[in-house]
This record gives sequence, structure tokens and C-alpha cells, in this order.
Amino acid sequence: MKKLKYARLTLLIIDFIVISFLVFDFGFIVYEKFKAHKLTLVSFLIPVLLAVNIYRYYYQKKSVKKTLSLTYTVLFSSVIAGSLIIFLFSPEKTLEEHLFVMKPYLEGSLLLYLIIRLSILIRYLYSIYFNPAIIFVGSFFIIDLIGAFLLMLPKATATGNIHFIDALFTSTSAVCVTGLAVLDTSKDFTTFGQSIILFLIQLGGLGILTFTSFFAFFFRSGSSFKEGLYLKDFVSSENLKDTLRFAMQIVTFTLGIEALGSCLIYFSLDDTASIENPVFFSIFHAVSAFCNAGFSNISNGLFNNSLQFDYSFQWIIMILVILGGLGHNIVFNFYSYFKVIINNIVYKDDKKPLVRLISLNSKIVLTTTFILLITGFLFFGISELNNTIAVHENWFGKLTTAAFQSVTPRTAGFNTIDYSALTLPSILFVILLMWIGGSPASTAGGIKTTTFALATLNILSAAKNKPEIEIGTRSIHNDTIKRAFAILCISLITIGLAILMLLIFEPEKDLLHIAFECFSAYSTVGLSLNLTPDLGNAGKMVLIIVMFIGRIGMLNILIGLLRQINTKMYEYPKENILIN
Repeated sequence: MKKLKYARLTLLIIDFIVISFLVFDFGFIVYEKFKAHKLTLVSFLIPVLLAVNIYRYYYQKKSVKKTLSLTYTVLFSSVIAGSLIIFLFSPEKTLEEHLFVMKPYLEGSLLLYLIIRLSILIRYLYSIYFNPAIIFVGSFFIIDLIGAFLLMLPKATATGNIHFIDALFTSTSAVCVTGLAVLDTSKDFTTFGQSIILFLIQLGGLGILTFTSFFAFFFRSGSSFKEGLYLKDFVSSENLKDTLRFAMQIVTFTLGIEALGSCLIYFSLDDTASIENPVFFSIFHAVSAFCNAGFSNISNGLFNNSLQFDYSFQWIIMILVILGGLGHNIVFNFYSYFKVIINNIVYKDDKKPLVRLISLNSKIVLTTTFILLITGFLFFGISELNNTIAVHENWFGKLTTAAFQSVTPRTAGFNTIDYSALTLPSILFVILLMWIGGSPASTAGGIKTTTFALATLNILSAAKNKPEIEIGTRSIHNDTIKRAFAILCISLITIGLAILMLLIFEPEKDLLHIAFECFSAYSTVGLSLNLTPDLGNAGKMVLIIVMFIGRIGMLNILIGLLRQINTKMYEYPKENILIN
């Protein structure tokens, strides 16, 4: 045990050195004289890490930790072996030239090692504190601060300098998958800075616990009952069984869809010559679209001249936005349904029943989403036909633009038109779509489609004097109705207070523009009437708080602070209150 204690201490020291090295290497502009020192350090760190993990593997008792040590050993051994093989087959290069060529791969292995180590540390922190809601809020807050720090590194911005409020705003917008921006992502941030934003979007869309649980499943380390409760809340699973497997499926599904989307975007571009790095552009927009973030790393976003009329590209973005806005639960539910149908076609002697394979939640989400998409398409097609849509000459372009404006306000944040040129009815309708948002357990924001549907159905039930909401042969639990109306009230109160605060801090600004930005921030949409960049620091802080609350949900905070574990064994007498 003493030998392992010294090995752990050595690893902690090396971890600190690795973090410092990566921050210095990626974040700071270094002079030529430092390049040789960096090559020496990185070529020293990897053999030391390899030796320490081989040592730990042989002296470690627990199988999980032996697996981790073996993984690190394989990682660093493969990097060293690959470097040696390439060096032997390239005799014309000096050792320093060879190390400079291999430096990205060496640094990549260090970065992967660090991500795994940080994931394990985060899982440990989760295990010592029990409050899923507070853990959920805390994880987003910590990622937010780390993201702001990384964006303040000199190599992250074109000028090498950024104000803390602007860095925090950009980080919050990325982590909360909003898309509101106070700086031009394409001009003010370097490729390194855009990569940080991309990573924050991905981490914010997945959730930190879902991300770390992916590694837990990979290393077969299992999960405690406590971590199962965390995941049950975060991934919206209805039971504790196979929560880590479910989290792993979410991560692989997300990365798979984004990889496919990147390929489709790349081959759909009409004018790749006008895009500086089409590969990175494709990856950036696939992740941003699926996570419903709305960030773009090209000037003017999708309103850019080379993309505004690229309709095949816009349809791919729309599909990614819709898939991300539906959520993994809906997609997995329909996957199970079609899997049974195919099984019944192939194996006719072993047919399985199709009774209630599609859950009521999936039916409500799909029906509401379909109604909103069709309604939005018709509304924008009529109201903007002779306005913002008029620049598109053919009917396919007009239909695509109308469809895009129906999809994107529901938390995506991309725009192919100038939103400041919209008619007043269109702006108000966009505000409504932003407020409703996407579906629960998805990357979308807003009050969610199910909340809006239940509120609407509750009005009809009250008008019919029914004690419960009935859908088909099912009735909705009263606790669900209470939660839905709590979300409605909290959203309106939060947005109302945000509008009031912005009117105090920015009295010269237009009320409609302020309301639009507040709805966009709370619903994590990212659409703007070009007001956000002109706000002062106080106004930016208001939107930062609103974005954060909109992403994690004020109800989650209240539940974390006020929820009691003990169950009441009593009930007070009931009394009616006049409400009309």
C-alpha cells in the first residue's frame, strides 16, 4: 500500500504538470526559444506516465484500477511505439524535427489521459455528496467558470485579450447551448477559441454526469445506488436499472449522429471555397445544431451569402435540430418500436405484440412538435412571403426558408434571415415558439412541449369539468400537472424580472427588443434582434443569469434546496379558493 501511495502522489504531481503544460502550450503565444523546451517536456512526460502506470498495474489490487492503469499503459505505449516506427522510417529528419511533427499526437494522448482522470475525479465528488439537483446545478456552474478561464487565454481570441464578463457570457451561452453572443465567434475567436466553445457546447448538451458515466461504463467500474439516482434524474430514465448503460447509449448516439451530420454537411456545401476550413466548419455546425446551440463559426452565421441560399445544407441543419430537440428518449422509444416491427416481418413465427410500445410521453411530444412545426411553417410562409422570404426566387427556396424559421426558434438559434427585419406579428410568434421550446430530456430549452401540451389539455379538461386530464385510455397524474404549472409560472416570473432589470439598466433600449432577448436567453435559443452586443456589463450579467436558470431550471434549484426526503404521514383538511 505504501508503494501505491507514492505512485498516487507521483501521479498527482504529474497531473498538475500536465495541466500546466497544456494550458501554457495551447493558451499562450510562445516565442521560438520555448519550442525546444516544450518538445523536451512532452517527450519526458509520456515515458514517465507510462512507467508509473505499469508500476501501478502490477501492484494494484482492485480490478477496476488495474483496468485504468492498463488503459493508460496501452495509450502511451502505442504513442511511443508509433513515434519510434515513424522515426525509423524517416532517417532524413532530425530527432527535434520528428518530435515537432509528432507533437500533436503526443499532446492528444496527454489530453485524453487528463479527460479520463478528471472524469474519475468528478465521479468521486458525486459519490461524497447526495443531492442530484444541487450536483446538476453545480456541475454546470463549474464548467461555466472553467470555460470562461479558457476563453481568456491569449491564444483563444484574435486580439489576445477579452474582458471577463464577455468570456463568462460566451462560456455560459455555450454551456447552456443558447447561442447568444456579445462577440463575433468567427472574427473575435481563433480556431483554438472556437474549439473551446465547441467543447463547451458538447459538454453542456450532454451534461457532465452523462459524459463521465460514459467512462464508468467503458471501464466497467459499476455505479453506486447514489449515482444511479443522479443518472435517473439527469437522463430522465424511469428506473434505476442499467443507468450507466443508458448514459453510454446517449453519448454514443449523440456522437454518432453528430459524426454523420458532419459528413452530410461537408458534402452538401455548395461553395466550400468561401469557407476557410470546411472540415472544422462541418463538425462545428453538426455539434451546434444537434445540441441546439445556434453558434456558428462563420461571419453572419447562416445568413452568410454562401449559406443563405444553400438549401440542402439548411435541411441537414433542420434535421439535426429536430433530432436534438426531440431527445434521446423519443428516438430510443421509436427505435424499439421499429425494431419489433422488423422482427415480426423477418421472424413470422416469433411475433411480438406491439401493444403500448410507443409511450404516451412520446405521442404527446411528437404530436405537439408536429403541430408547432406545421403551424410555424404556415405562419411564416404567409406573413413573411413578401418580406424576408421574398429574396428567394424559387418556391423550393421559399418553402425551405419558411420551414427553417419554423424549426430554429424552438431553441436552435440559427437564422437564414435578418430577424430585425421581421414584421411585428412574426416577432411575437417567434417569442411564443421560443417560450415553448423543445422536448424534455433533450438539448432544447423553453418550458418544453409536454408542459405546453398539458397546460392546453388542462384548460380543456377544466372547461369540460373533468377532474383529471384524460388522453385515450390514460389519465395524467396530478403531480405532473402541478409540476407543469410550476414551470409555467417560474418561467414567466423569471422572464418578467429579467425584462424589468434590463429596463432599469438599459432605459434607452426598446421594450420589444429587450423582451425578445430575455425570452431567447431563458429558452436557450440564441436568436437576437442585435441588442445583446450593445448591452452594458450589468445587462450582460442579467442575461447570463437568465441563460443559466433557463438551462438548469429554477424548479431544479428549488427542489434541491427545499425537497424533504421524509414522507408526510398526515393530511390537512381541504378547502376551496375562489379564482374567478
